[in-house]
Amino acid sequence: MRYAGHVLSESCMFDAELVQNVIKKMKRGKAGGHDGIMIEHLQFSHYLLPCTLAKLFNVMVINEHVTPCFGESFTVPVQYCKTVTVDDFRGIAIGLSPVISKVFEHCILERFSDYFVTSDNLEICS
Repeated sequence: MRYAGHVLSESCMFDAELVQNVIKKMKRGKAGGHDGIMIEHLQFSHYLLPCTLAKLFNVMVINEHVTPCFGESFTVPVQYCKTVTVDDFRGIAIGLSPVISKVFEHCILERFSDYFVTSDNLEICS
């Protein structure tokens, strides 16, 4: 048997109200993910969707597994010099995360914000 930390209490679980509020707050008109789903699809969907997503998010947290497609991206070469050689390009990873993963991320931020520490000072390692 392995130790997995504290068991999530009821106050830490995701509920339909949280998911619905997150979906409602998200900005419209943004590009959809690689699955083609946009926030408008969720905002105008059936009223049971937030309940279903809350259950999915709780299962992912309890099982400590998030689907790999939530973090997919692709790299686009961008020219940063006026010359045109292979060395004059750098890659920029563009994430086309599914909108459901963005809802999940915002739910985590809402529910667990008290546990996160942020800083404006970023240390860049070379």
